[in-house]
Amino acid sequence: MTLRNLNPEAQLVSLKQPEIHTLTQVQPHGVLLVLREADLSIVQVSRNARAAFGLSAEELLGQTLDDLLDAYQVDQVRSGLRHDNLDIMNPTKVWVRRRGDDYGVYDAIFHRNSEGFLILELEPALNNEAIPFLSFYHLARASIGQLEAGTASLADFCRIIVHEVRQVTGFDRVMLYKFDDDGHGEVLAEEKLDDMESYLGLHFPESDVPQPARKMFLSNWIRVIPNASAEPVDLVPAVNPVTQHGTDLVMSILRQPYRCHTEYLHHMNVEASLTISLMKDQKLWGLIACHHKTPKYVPYELRKACEFLGRVIFAEISTLEEEADQSYRLKLAAVQSALIDQMARADYFIDGLVRHDPSLLDLVGAKGAAVCFGGQWTTLGRTPPEEELNYLVQWLANRAEQTEQDIFVTNALPLDYTEAQRFKDVASGLLAIAISKRSYVLWFRPEVIQTVNWGGNPNEAYTLVGEGDQQRLCPRQSFELWKETVSLRSLPWQTVEIKAALELRKAIVNIVLRQAEELALLANDLERSNAELKKFAYIASHDLQEPLNQVANFVQLLEMRYDAKLDDDGKEFIGFAVEGVSLMQTLIDDVLAYSKVDLQGIEWQLTEVQQALDQALGNLRGRVAETGAIITADPLPTIVADGTQLMQLFQNLIGNAIKFRKPGETPGIHVGVQRQEEHWLFSVTDNGIGFDPQFAERIFVIFQRLHTRDEYAGSGMGLAICKKIVECHRGRIWVEAAPNRGATFYFTIPVEGRDRNHGNGHKAKNYLFSRG
Repeated sequence: MTLRNLNPEAQLVSLKQPEIHTLTQVQPHGVLLVLREADLSIVQVSRNARAAFGLSAEELLGQTLDDLLDAYQVDQVRSGLRHDNLDIMNPTKVWVRRRGDDYGVYDAIFHRNSEGFLILELEPALNNEAIPFLSFYHLARASIGQLEAGTASLADFCRIIVHEVRQVTGFDRVMLYKFDDDGHGEVLAEEKLDDMESYLGLHFPESDVPQPARKMFLSNWIRVIPNASAEPVDLVPAVNPVTQHGTDLVMSILRQPYRCHTEYLHHMNVEASLTISLMKDQKLWGLIACHHKTPKYVPYELRKACEFLGRVIFAEISTLEEEADQSYRLKLAAVQSALIDQMARADYFIDGLVRHDPSLLDLVGAKGAAVCFGGQWTTLGRTPPEEELNYLVQWLANRAEQTEQDIFVTNALPLDYTEAQRFKDVASGLLAIAISKRSYVLWFRPEVIQTVNWGGNPNEAYTLVGEGDQQRLCPRQSFELWKETVSLRSLPWQTVEIKAALELRKAIVNIVLRQAEELALLANDLERSNAELKKFAYIASHDLQEPLNQVANFVQLLEMRYDAKLDDDGKEFIGFAVEGVSLMQTLIDDVLAYSKVDLQGIEWQLTEVQQALDQALGNLRGRVAETGAIITADPLPTIVADGTQLMQLFQNLIGNAIKFRKPGETPGIHVGVQRQEEHWLFSVTDNGIGFDPQFAERIFVIFQRLHTRDEYAGSGMGLAICKKIVECHRGRIWVEAAPNRGATFYFTIPVEGRDRNHGNGHKAKNYLFSRG
């Protein structure tokens, strides 16, 4: 779990402390020499060299190993230096004659630093025999055998590592310390003397192992401090005379630790430490930390044995974690494959994500999920309210524009987006992927409140002591249990879950683009078909008009020429023929008008709605005057629309309201308007005869009528034309009515005209992308 960010490195920098790897002092239990490899001459040497060579540091400068060791030993050294990897010659036993027959036996450890100098470290050889290989092999083999025989949990691995390392080294306490994603550490296993304070299960802030130290642990797997109270020894000269700056000692065993480190050990009441790096994927996974209450020297062979033991058993830890990751990865891969298949088979790809098992929730182990696409929300499980989702997506979109990233991951959303505190119980954790600029898939995890046990107050990890140029950092003196309640956070998202979400994003984009191509082809086919239908309707209407006119003319001619010879039935039949021809001409005109209403024919421009209404009323002035209709309207806005079609829309709706008035009652009609979030909502309300609500959909169908032509004239095309006009404006139209209580027709027009993709009562499918 993410805990907190403590950054004492910034304080270290501000105090201008020397770089840890270029400190100019060494630990006094050994002698360090900086050599030119070409002639093995001494460039720098630790001031305690007299104990080893019988000469002062100043006397040794400029001398070569040939001057200090016998020819056989120097030849052995030169032979070993021919190899790129100097580990094969470490340690080399050397005998140094100090005076007379007095010899000193040392373990000589060689390495090359980043500047090309040869670093030689001499440590007193405590015994002449290396650790027997077979004994150590059996120890390592027995440790692994315990793991293979048991349940092989992470706790088992860690416990066995600390037990074996303590058994080999004899340290008073051995701990295994793992770093979390934020750099803080937790003690996973511990073995110690009974009278020592326990740190098992405690967290330690990132500042306890600052970044400079971590970089060194990446390079040098072993760090030993035999005596934290020993006075350090200066290098002579302090500055490398060749480079004119401190010598890089990052790989040095004898390098003196930073003062803050030794004080840290003293506050833990220990005098010696051995630290072993645990590496995974070229990163510092954790540390094995060994502590001793009194000074304790650890020979080179034993240090390397511990390093090897840690590597061997930690390899088993890595395998265990990888197996667990692989199992989870395979599970998510199966879920991902199923989701992709479900999306590909669904008419609407979101249905494939939420309406089947597995669903979006199974892909990343979330408690809630939401998909925003085409301005519409589809939710699953526990999610924030839709209004909050709209604000959240707007924040994500603005952030994505700044970061140019298509994914956002956090297990502490309220700390990044303060409004999320309102719904922390369902969405303290967020994993979001962008499908397009305003389309997202979101996963949510609820708040998990935890109590974290710290080894001391993490807010007081370091204190400043001294004044002015003498000011320095001092580590905390107390490691007593300090509890912290962590809130506004969820369980963290695993790397494998984040990768699965990104893979799903690719699949969604591919499926949506494929469907967009299919829709584009369909649109082209429809456009071509519509063009042919319009052409057919125009030609048919034009060609039908002429024979109809001939029929009408000849029928009227018959009526005039043979009127005296026709009886009443004959005259009635001729009247029926004339009415039929007239009705046919009206139907043809209405079909032609209907065919001319399409999206491409719209003239998108700023239109004063009042002007369109006035034009419609002008066309209806005769019927208005005849019926005495009273027509009122709200103050009407200026919108983006086609003025001619808007006029036709009002003319048809108001004309219908006048037509279907109550007998003997003056028609009262009101045109209303409301501004809503993304569209204008218009209404036309009348006091007419109304109708049964069950026919609310039928009346918009072409040629559909609720009354006979004997009752009310007309072709049944007026409302169908209204519906087509509104839909071509990306709006929708509907009606609310009741018998003898009048009717109210509602229609919407988008605020931004054709640039807005509003639905017409169905799910919007906008497959046009601005990004992704």
